[in-house]
Amino acid sequence: MEIIPAIDLIDGKCVRLTQGNYDQKIIYNENPLEVALLFEGKGVKRLHLVDLDGAKKSEVVNLKVLEKIASKTKLKIDFGGGIKSDASIQSVFDAGASIATVGSIAVKNPLLFKGWAIKYGSDKILLGADVKDQLISISGWLEDTKINVFDFLTENFSDGIKNVFCTDISKDGKMEGPSIELYKNILEMIKGINLIASGGVSKIEDVDMLNEIGCSGAIIGKALYEKKITFDQLKPYLN
Repeated sequence: MEIIPAIDLIDGKCVRLTQGNYDQKIIYNENPLEVALLFEGKGVKRLHLVDLDGAKKSEVVNLKVLEKIASKTKLKIDFGGGIKSDASIQSVFDAGASIATVGSIAVKNPLLFKGWAIKYGSDKILLGADVKDQLISISGWLEDTKINVFDFLTENFSDGIKNVFCTDISKDGKMEGPSIELYKNILEMIKGINLIASGGVSKIEDVDMLNEIGCSGAIIGKALYEKKITFDQLKPYLN
């Protein structure tokens, strides 16, 4: 299982929100490159970089931060937040992202989303499924839908989208553990999906459990910044 630290960006700074609430913002570092270099130095190979300004504004905002991290590290970067058009997804790849993280557009304009998967290849697309009470939320968690997460993932999987990350919004930033049952149900229902868990990971036992049930990756944010999980504990996953 791949360990994928998260850097969330607001105003070019490394922050964390709780349950997607922009009013509950903690700034962890004003220099995201510094954080990325620290992660790389600990053996991390991949980074989950989220443009929260972009998600809120519906257009990519923190492109320069992506460019800087991509040019100064060898990290494989999946970048999301505000990717809504052909021009924006191309700009993200041009700036050095290996993978584009897309969520809202897969709901609002599935034909455009499928076109991107065909044009760039499904391995270059990471589908984000943000979930509240088993229903998909979009636009940086600011907009609820009536779409069931299992239906959403099953339909996209049948269209060739195999790489997915799923965040239970109720767990995010609360350090109460991930949604193990939700992930188990997804993995049992959709055989062959590459499911990355996100939200709630607060101790090394959470990571071990996600590995045990068959997740292909775990995105970790607050637990790393607040040293609830150490890189020494993660060593078995980073070799």
